[in-house]
Amino acid sequence: MKKFWLSTIVIALMVPASTFAQKYAATKSVVSFYSHATIEDIKAATTTSIGLADLSTNAVAFSITIKDFVFDKNLMQEHFNEKYMESEKYPKATFQGKIEGFDASKKGEQAVKAVGKLTMHGVTKDVELPGTMEAITDTSLSIKTTFTVKLEDYKIKIPQVLWQNIAESIEVKVDFTLVKK
Repeated sequence: MKKFWLSTIVIALMVPASTFAQKYAATKSVVSFYSHATIEDIKAATTTSIGLADLSTNAVAFSITIKDFVFDKNLMQEHFNEKYMESEKYPKATFQGKIEGFDASKKGEQAVKAVGKLTMHGVTKDVELPGTMEAITDTSLSIKTTFTVKLEDYKIKIPQVLWQNIAESIEVKVDFTLVKK
C-alpha cells in the first residue's frame, strides 16, 4: 500500500503544473463605448477583441484593436482613428491584471474587481474595474465590466472647437465569454 501512494505522489509531481491550470480563452467578445455630449452622442463597438483568464492564478488579460471599432457614421470612425486615438501609432488597448472576489465553486453571477494596468493611446494606468463574473458551465465563463475612462488621463486631446461634441469621460462596456482551453 505504501508503494502505491509513493508511486502516485511521484507521478503527480512529474505531471506539469499546466495540466491542472484553469485557463480560458475568449470565444465571444463585445467591447463598446459611449460618449454623451451637448451636441451629439457617439457610440461604437467591436466584436474582435481577444481575452485570456487563468483561474489558477486569477490572471486576466484583454487586447482590443482600436481600428476594429465600428461607428454609425464613417466620418466619426475616421476621426476617431486618425485624430483622437491615433490608431496607426497606438493600434491596441490592453488590460493585464488579476480578478479579485471570484469563487469558481459558487454558482451564479458574482461581483468581482479586476485590478491591473490599462494601456491605451500609449499611456498605462493602474486601474480597478468593477464587474461581474460567472461560471456559465464547467467549461465556460462570462466576464463583464462597465467603467469610465477620462480622456485626459490617456492624453487623448479634444480640439477646443469640438468640446461640445465629445465628452471628457467615456463609458466603456466589456462583455467576454471564455471557454476552457
